[in-house]
Amino acid sequence: MPFDLNDLRLFLAVVDAGSITHGALEAGLSLPAASERLRAMEAAGDVTLLTRGRRGVTSTEAGEALVHHARTIIRQTVQMRTELGAYAKGMRATVRVLANTAAMTEFIPERIAAWMAANPQIDIDLKERQSIEIARSVAAGFAEIGILSDAVETNGLVLHPFATDRLVVVARHDHPIVERTQVRFADLLDERFIGLAGGALQDHIEGQAAKVGAKLKLRVKLRTFDDICRMAGAGVGVGIVPEKAARRCRRPAQIAVIRLQEKWAVRRLSVCIRSDGQLTPPALSLFEHLARRGRPGSALATSTSRLAR
Repeated sequence: MPFDLNDLRLFLAVVDAGSITHGALEAGLSLPAASERLRAMEAAGDVTLLTRGRRGVTSTEAGEALVHHARTIIRQTVQMRTELGAYAKGMRATVRVLANTAAMTEFIPERIAAWMAANPQIDIDLKERQSIEIARSVAAGFAEIGILSDAVETNGLVLHPFATDRLVVVARHDHPIVERTQVRFADLLDERFIGLAGGALQDHIEGQAAKVGAKLKLRVKLRTFDDICRMAGAGVGVGIVPEKAARRCRRPAQIAVIRLQEKWAVRRLSVCIRSDGQLTPPALSLFEHLARRGRPGSALATSTSRLAR
């Protein structure tokens, strides 16, 4: 069967997500392209690999066999690259990292700047995803490192503390809710919201509203937390942002900051890798740097040359 590595990665992404749509996104393909590639895989083997239904897809018995072999092949490919990478000199390397919105915008830039400066031959392919997708993708080998909320299922992963992310409400300083020190999410559902455009955090917040049978009344979606704070300070509506962003913007935006009472508003972020620990030297260097930065008294950067010795 003429399956290449991209075919196998796509198939695993679809099976792990239980959805061709989400699997295609994880594999960096359009839905039509992914569907066509899956059909070609089935045609090439003259076998049905997936059972397609209204609620998503599941693997057939033949599909389960392919899942087993695909994971083995991809794991061995990673190991091969790791071993060959030890002999490569003067070549550029890329580490694939997935992070949730708060980690991406509020923590990662300052955490990786010194490491990247110390490792000029290494690039980072950084993408934003929801925590549940990050756990699934790292476990499946689609990314080497993930930064996620440890509230999600993390079987098959090794986690180290990274940061604590608290979500807060921002509003104009004379808004009625500023008289409170904390507010319940349910009490905000009649408010007009300023949201984040295209962010995994916004999906998370809207998902929490859906759990209580509500839908956020969104006035506008903006690209950054700073923009949300400025609009809230102007009286456009209320927003929900990480506390670190709110504190940074508090004075210039003239906003009040109110804590959310819900447990889901306090998220402990962790940096994670697969439990088998099969990382390339650059990925291992970055992971150890990020894991140390999650502990007090840690060093700012570790170069791959020192790790290799």
